Amino acid sequence: MPTRNGPSTGPRTPLNRDRVLDAGIALADAEGIRAVTMRRLGRELGVEGMALYNHVDNKEDLLDGMLDRVATEIELPDSGADWRDHARRRAISAHAAFLRHPWSAALWTASINLGPARMSYLDSALRGLREAGFPPDLLDRAFHTIENHIVGHALQTLGFSLDQGEMEEMGADLLRSFPVERYPDLAAHIRHHLDHQGAGDAFEFGLALILGGLEQMRTPA
Repeated sequence: MPTRNGPSTGPRTPLNRDRVLDAGIALADAEGIRAVTMRRLGRELGVEGMALYNHVDNKEDLLDGMLDRVATEIELPDSGADWRDHARRRAISAHAAFLRHPWSAALWTASINLGPARMSYLDSALRGLREAGFPPDLLDRAFHTIENHIVGHALQTLGFSLDQGEMEEMGADLLRSFPVERYPDLAAHIRHHLDHQGAGDAFEFGLALILGGLEQMRTPA
C-alpha cells in the first residue's frame, strides 16, 4: 500500500474511483483542500497523477465526488416523522459532517454539480417541508433559511476554532485594546464568552428558533 512517504514496491490494490475519492477526502481532512492536487493525490495512491484521469474526469469532478461522499454521511430521517424532528435531525447530522470534514462546507456552497447523494439530501429536505404543508413560496424560504444556518454556522465554527487558552488570551487582548467604559455592553459580551466557554449549543439554539418560527408561519392563528 502507498504511504505518505512514497509509493510502495509491494502488490498494489487496483485503483478505482472510490479509492481516489477516499484518498482525496483523507488528504483534505488532514491538510486542507489546497493540498488536493492531482499530482499530490497520485503520490498518495502510489501512481502518476495522470493515472487518476481514468477514474475522475478532472479536478472539478474529483472535488464534486468527494463532496458527494460527505453527503452520504448525513442522516435522512423518514419524512413521515414530525417535520421539525425531520429537519432538526438532518440539520444536526449535516452540521456534524461539515465539522468532520472542514473543507466541505465552503465547497458545498460553491459547487452546483450535484451527485446522487447530494440530490437525495436536497430532495429529502424539500419533501419534508412539502409534506408538512408549506406553500411553495414559504417552502422555498424555509428550505434556504435552514440550509444557510447549517452551512453558515459550520463556516463560522471552523473559522473561529480556538481552544480555551487561545480564547482567554484573545479576549484579554481585545479588552485591553479599546476603552471598555465607552463600550460597556461589548466588554460585558466578551467577558460573558470568557466566563461561559463551551456552555450550551449555539447551533441547536438557533436551529430551534428557526424551526419554531417556521412552524408559526406554517400554521398561522
